[in-house]
Amino acid sequence: MRKISLGPRQEDLLIAVAGLLGGLALTAFGAYDRTGVPAGVNLVPLVAMAGLELVRRTRPWWTVGLGALLFSANTFAGSNLATVVMYTDLLYAATLYGSRRMATVLHLAGAGMTVVLSSLVLMYGTVAQALLVAAFAGLVFMAPVWTADLLREHRDRADTERLRAEQTALLAELDRREAVVAERSRMARELHDVVANHLSAIAIHATGAQSLARRQQRPADDPLLVAMAVIRENSVQGLAEMRRMIGLLRERDEGSYEAPKLEALDTLLTQARAAGRDGGLVFELAEDGERGELPAPVELAAYRIVQESLTNALKHAAPGTVRLGLSYRPRHLEIVADSPYRAGETPAAPGAKAGLVGMGERAGLLGGSLKAGPVTGPDGERWRVRAVLPREPEGEEGT
Repeated sequence: MRKISLGPRQEDLLIAVAGLLGGLALTAFGAYDRTGVPAGVNLVPLVAMAGLELVRRTRPWWTVGLGALLFSANTFAGSNLATVVMYTDLLYAATLYGSRRMATVLHLAGAGMTVVLSSLVLMYGTVAQALLVAAFAGLVFMAPVWTADLLREHRDRADTERLRAEQTALLAELDRREAVVAERSRMARELHDVVANHLSAIAIHATGAQSLARRQQRPADDPLLVAMAVIRENSVQGLAEMRRMIGLLRERDEGSYEAPKLEALDTLLTQARAAGRDGGLVFELAEDGERGELPAPVELAAYRIVQESLTNALKHAAPGTVRLGLSYRPRHLEIVADSPYRAGETPAAPGAKAGLVGMGERAGLLGGSLKAGPVTGPDGERWRVRAVLPREPEGEEGT
């Protein structure tokens, strides 16, 4: 069942209307003090008190002062219970929404009024009458003030605890961010001091080997020069990407990182064709559908999956044609990398199968899927990698 929520103004209006209707009903049935008072006179303080209910939150001093006058007028004009109840509500609202000073004044005024009225009745009446007046005055003048003061104390305490909890959560978040920044800085140092230095050394040695081969006057199509050119180009590109990654890890604003896009597939294929020429590998690309605008996480994951698939083909595929297919659908992107399967075991390099695991994690984080394994086709046994990425990321990386 849906709960109805009222704003402050609507709540005050509802109280005023309820009090006015209740007073009119009591007057209609004659349920008020009619001793020596013309009929309908008690409606004047009733209507005025209902009007004060509309400003019970914003004008507490005025509502209490005028309400006291109307309460006195109600006593002499034919006491209506609805007018008395609305006055107690004005005392309650003034204590709850007013200042601390006003709450103190109302406490003292209520206690003083109770003592004065009960003392006067005790002087000119009986003890029983004095006790009855003291109980009535306490209910009217003191009970609403005590109730509102207790509620205000609990509310202030809850606000203090909530503020303390928010401060604790903020400090925890700051600690977490500092820990993340420190860990990213440590990773950046490790990548710079170890991996980037190794890639730099590879690029330098490949350049040196090229210079040595040229001094030996080797022809431009010499396999050694071609291999050294591929090694140097890949190491330089890897070093550039490594430096971008280091910059990303050291930069708090991740928006400064320019992620590779699928528009650079031609460059990947050119590099793969140059690297696989001596191994008898031919690379083909087929795209189907409209690429359109892809979210950055999806495009980055697709680029990395294609890059890793081409790298695996260069390392493990048998001589033949490597087919790369990208199908752009309205709701998803499908990537298929099909390469000739090389039967038998090959020596496992450090980090073997880490590429497949990484591709699967990238697809899974976006809410997609990845399958890899041998398949049998018309042209023999082949190794196929198939990834499906949703256009709207559904996992952690998409958020």
